[in-house]
Amino acid sequence: MRLTYVLLSPTYGMHQYAADLANRMAQAGHDVHLLTTTRAPLSGYLPAVTWHTPVDTRNSGFSPDALRPAGYRAVLATLRGLQPDLVHFVGPHLWNAALLTALRRQGVPTLHTLHDLAPHSGTAYGRLLHLWNRAVAWRADHILVHGACQRDALVAQGLAPERVTHVPLLHLFCGPGALDGVVDEPTPASGAPWALLFGRLEGYKGITDLLAAAQQLPATAGQPRIVVAGAGRLGDHWTAATPPGVELRDHFIADAEAIDLFRRCALLVLPYRDASQSALVAAAYYFRKPVIVTRVGALPEYVEEGVTGWVVAPGQPAQLARVLAEALSDPARLATMGAAGRAWYERERAVEWHTLQSMYSRLVDPIDMSHVPPQGRNSARW
Repeated sequence: MRLTYVLLSPTYGMHQYAADLANRMAQAGHDVHLLTTTRAPLSGYLPAVTWHTPVDTRNSGFSPDALRPAGYRAVLATLRGLQPDLVHFVGPHLWNAALLTALRRQGVPTLHTLHDLAPHSGTAYGRLLHLWNRAVAWRADHILVHGACQRDALVAQGLAPERVTHVPLLHLFCGPGALDGVVDEPTPASGAPWALLFGRLEGYKGITDLLAAAQQLPATAGQPRIVVAGAGRLGDHWTAATPPGVELRDHFIADAEAIDLFRRCALLVLPYRDASQSALVAAAYYFRKPVIVTRVGALPEYVEEGVTGWVVAPGQPAQLARVLAEALSDPARLATMGAAGRAWYERERAVEWHTLQSMYSRLVDPIDMSHVPPQGRNSARW
């Protein structure tokens, strides 16, 4: 199968997602291509993935870059030259709706991942996202989402159930080879257990709720109870002094440092005030760490309450503090829950792989055409 992934922004997190899909499909023997921008972080892709950079878009898909018609024409010409069996759009861009229409006219099957059905609080393009989602959902042959609640929402809006697939978001944050030589066991804890908040510092992630909860935790002499790690300015969200027991690492976290943090923490906390989903839950489970998440978006779907983690109400620092204190006081239980989380990850990863392959195969052709050479399958479309 000649499979082309389209991601026209250089957003690092989106490319982690795209690389996870592209690398695995290339390893499975498919002819995999990536169509992206010259500014994309391409180090995360395996050499087996062939990448094409006909544009130099600088930021997200809802930006002035998207107003340049020459860029759109270059992308479409590249797609036509590739003659793909299937095109999977893995991130947002204003051009995607028009590209989907053009590909449909050529008879090329298309798939689009919708990461967010609603904008995060504080974003400037809220209404545009709703309109764009609708345009994409009705033009793509199939939609992929990462939560049952999102699938249900799309069906409630009128999308046929058979046109929507959902799987958990399971890619890890590190690139190819980053885990080579890393012992696949948690690092033995030294000192008191501590919780990790990981990722770019954004208001919707509930940073102020976590810091307010930290003020209510019992102190441990000279040791953190919470580590906040990620690029951004804490002062944009929290103007008071950093609470005792909180260690701040406000810089971009490279793979080696991230792996060390996940191995040494006792649990991951995601106190989000709104969210669609998060791959960080899967990362925590991979490293055998339980999670605390809030009841927003698909996050509760990723947690077996009391088995792999806890689910709390968003915007409730007192409740979050109680659960954090309970969790951090019982290292043995944290280890047991972490093992259950790893089992959840392995099980869901296997199901996800089967689902993705089956979905791709059905889209390329409902009838088995495995005996037809790839050129024979492409020629009728182009």
